[in-house]
Amino acid sequence: MHTSPSSSVQEARKALAKRLRDMREDAELTAVALAKAVGWERTKVSKIEHAARSPSVADIRTWCRACDAEDQTEDLLATLRAVAGMYVEWKRHQRTGLRQIQESRVPLYERTRLMRAYCSQVIPGHFQTHEYAVALFRGLNVGHQFTDDAEEAATARTARAQILRKPGHRFAFIAEETVFYYRLGGPEVMTGQMEHLLSVMTLPSVSFGVIPLDITRSMHVTHNFSIFDSVQVNLELVSAAVTVTAPGEIARYEREFARLADMAVYGAKARELIRRAQATHQR
Repeated sequence: MHTSPSSSVQEARKALAKRLRDMREDAELTAVALAKAVGWERTKVSKIEHAARSPSVADIRTWCRACDAEDQTEDLLATLRAVAGMYVEWKRHQRTGLRQIQESRVPLYERTRLMRAYCSQVIPGHFQTHEYAVALFRGLNVGHQFTDDAEEAATARTARAQILRKPGHRFAFIAEETVFYYRLGGPEVMTGQMEHLLSVMTLPSVSFGVIPLDITRSMHVTHNFSIFDSVQVNLELVSAAVTVTAPGEIARYEREFARLADMAVYGAKARELIRRAQATHQR
């Protein structure tokens, strides 16, 4: 599981570097031959391929042209842009309070026709009760000197959940069973949250799957992520909000979501798992 934005950005840089190296090798060019063909120092190619130096837009275009792979230029440029501005520090957002973050995302939800989300740590935001969201937001502020507007932020979050009932939108959510047991706000809050989840998951626009704790997994638990149509992917890490826009990376998350969806149970089986968790909180 990713725990820091810096490691995520470095992974993205390495992935871009590997794609460029693979492209060169597919073109049957050595690093020396590529550098000579485009008039670069040989060390420049090596530094780019080892993620020690970030390529520029011009470098990407030149590289693709030299490798006779100009059809990949735009996808690589999108990846480069994503790496360059990959994350926004939570501290910068939270200076104006958490409510502003919730409200700023409304346009994205409004224009998205198909939202897919995987949650391994919390109940999906669209399904959270006011009380659960307050507890979550107050937890985010622990140890930080951010504006304390958990109540207002929770109100904004639950208000934007009305999009679940608007025509023209579809939602596919997957949650790990374990999130039903993470006790945010105490037993009463969790009991109410489970009841609310059981209600909203029956909406016609919603598909809700649960990955059972005792399932034999085909892949490990990963970080939370949301896919908005096939346009962007949002990740929420410990200290940053990451936005992925490169088509190749989006496709990778779509494949991961499909694999996770195959492990989930739905309908009556999912409700049974939720009620089991609810009973635990009622003891």
